[in-house]
Amino acid sequence: TNAAFKEVLSRIEAHEDCRNLPMISFLILPMQRVTRLPLLMDTICQKTPKDSAKYENCKQALKEVSKVRAEGLSDISLCRIFPALTVFIPRLKCDFLASQPFPLVSSSRWLVKRGELMAYVEDTGLFSKRTSKQQVYFFLFNDVLIITKKK
Repeated sequence: TNAAFKEVLSRIEAHEDCRNLPMISFLILPMQRVTRLPLLMDTICQKTPKDSAKYENCKQALKEVSKVRAEGLSDISLCRIFPALTVFIPRLKCDFLASQPFPLVSSSRWLVKRGELMAYVEDTGLFSKRTSKQQVYFFLFNDVLIITKKK
């Protein structure tokens, strides 16, 4: 929304050193390199003779580079999910969260799946038993399940 920032950014992107690439391409580039490193290391391992002393080092390097890649990808998914959580949490109104503090946003918690479900609710009265359907929306985190309904 800052006009001065947009102007400076467009001047930088138009500079010949940037080759008219948008800023986002420079932000993505390091992660693209990290995701390609395991492929490169795997190729190097395949070309290294198995009886060579360097083969074990190569295999260990492949294992470590794969770990770094996995951590980077999990961080990326957290960055995608975090904005959704910050929008979702203030709109979440329920008795449970009001009665006790519950830190939904946490570095050790991540969203596994979310979506709509049809819940069948049994209402047992004094002389009757009735089943009704309710549309619910669930958020499954790695350590907690939150079931909500739209008001």
